[in-house]
Amino acid sequence: MDTNSVNGATVLEAYKISKQVSSPEGHLTILSELSFVIEKGETVAVVGPSGAGKSTLLAILAGLDLPSSGHVILNGKNLGELDEDGRALVRAESVGFVFQSFHLVPSLNALENVMLPLELAGASDARAASHAIIEQVGLQDRWRHYPAQLSGGEKQRVALARAFATEPAVLFADEPTGNLDSRTGENIMNLMFELNHNSATTLILVTHDQVLAGRCNRIIQLDAGLLVDDSRARR
Repeated sequence: MDTNSVNGATVLEAYKISKQVSSPEGHLTILSELSFVIEKGETVAVVGPSGAGKSTLLAILAGLDLPSSGHVILNGKNLGELDEDGRALVRAESVGFVFQSFHLVPSLNALENVMLPLELAGASDARAASHAIIEQVGLQDRWRHYPAQLSGGEKQRVALARAFATEPAVLFADEPTGNLDSRTGENIMNLMFELNHNSATTLILVTHDQVLAGRCNRIIQLDAGLLVDDSRARR
């Protein structure tokens, strides 16, 4: 497999990724020999029916889980050659996350949630940088509020601000509008694509929403753990 993109800007490579787990019925194959290369700046939707292996693939690509065989190279680092601490360091340096259930720290206000990854990374300007991105997501009047005081859409705006604050090489988003009504979800996705465009981050998005998937310039389709289609938009 050619590990170099056309412009030499490969940010992620999956090579023959397989994942098996034990079950009462024996070994269950969740993913089977998936291979692809993603270039810097691409927006990629991972689609497929429930149980196709989408979230498992996302976890493996981000180094949150390990494949049973195959390897992932993320921003130049082979995740399979690293221990748990090493993979955590790669995530801290290169990865942002947005989840369906927000994953905000309830004891921290909106600004402090955004500041958290910057402070963990040792950024000297964490507060100023967090204020700036809080304004970008339209929460300049809500930054003192705690998660319990925010609506679902506001929580996801905080999650987006936190994800982009570290200027990640890759942003992984797993059903980011799944807990939102359609109008709020559309607003959140507009914001996510705007932030992504402005930062030139690579976006890898798991979604059931075909309209949302269609906004990406590439779609990877899974079915029963197999990669059944990998197509780039003709625009």
